[in-house]
Amino acid sequence: MIPVTAAFTRFCEVSQVPPNGKKAAKINGVWVLVCHSKDRYFAVSNICSHQVKPLINGRVRNCAITCPVHGAKFNLETGEALNLPATKPIDTYELRIVDDWIEVKV
Repeated sequence: MIPVTAAFTRFCEVSQVPPNGKKAAKINGVWVLVCHSKDRYFAVSNICSHQVKPLINGRVRNCAITCPVHGAKFNLETGEALNLPATKPIDTYELRIVDDWIEVKV
């Protein structure tokens, strides 16, 4: 049996995520957050690992996002929790840009 691999899904146009901006949407039942920081785009879980709260209203700076509820900060590239109260990472997803569209693989 050949394993099924996830395909890339169109997320949004590049222009919809300005520098230090972000956009959230559900892909295949998973809340994904695309962030733009330091001229790079990242796709991560939109859910904080600390108390399962949305990250969409958090601040994006220096390739990290800060949870708006308790201040936990996560590395956008690796998902690593950078400070307490979070101790677990958030999921990260593969992202690519095709014809000015951001596509994410969940």
